Amino acid sequence: MKTRNLTWLCAGLLTLSGCAPQGGSQTKETTPTAENAVIETILARRSIRKYTAQPVEREKLELIVKCGINAPSGMNKQPWEVRVVDDAAYIDGLTALYVKANPKAAEDPNFKNMFRNAPAVIFIASPSDGSGQLDCGLLGENMLLAAQSLGLGTCCLGAPIRFMKDDAAAAPYLEKLAFPENYTLLYAIGVGYPDEAPEAKPRDASKVRFIE
Repeated sequence: MKTRNLTWLCAGLLTLSGCAPQGGSQTKETTPTAENAVIETILARRSIRKYTAQPVEREKLELIVKCGINAPSGMNKQPWEVRVVDDAAYIDGLTALYVKANPKAAEDPNFKNMFRNAPAVIFIASPSDGSGQLDCGLLGENMLLAAQSLGLGTCCLGAPIRFMKDDAAAAPYLEKLAFPENYTLLYAIGVGYPDEAPEAKPRDASKVRFIE
């Protein structure tokens, strides 16, 4: 999708997060179709687990993170710490340790790295006391949608984080991220140019109810 969609996306998110003025005219209603770039981007997003070898431009990564840190947070505390890694040596070195501990992972002929082969990874940490996790989730969704609007694919990742936190051999890689002492790594987002176009999976609308 064209980069201009990102401008519409950010503007739309700000509109959706605000309240209609009291006693004033309401915002003109729009249809949830291609006329609404925000809704189109949300409904088009998929978790991507296959990527091309094309590197992600640093400018796009910076723009994605900018959208992320513009997410709302309780009392505007912005309790996240974000690290962006697009260094192949870091990703490949950590992956080598992961394969040593999990040799079956490399049996997949398409396996290249532990981040679903994504050439760039965004690491998100939150305060160790458990606060800020909701805010970090909002941060992540902003980044997923921004990436989608830029023609990039993403996938939220938890298994690599468990390995990085639990395996002593991975400690130097975790330390290199230089999170504050009172922060813990929460999750990661793989980012890259998609090499697949998965169909949308069914959503269970029965879990949503309007209470009269």
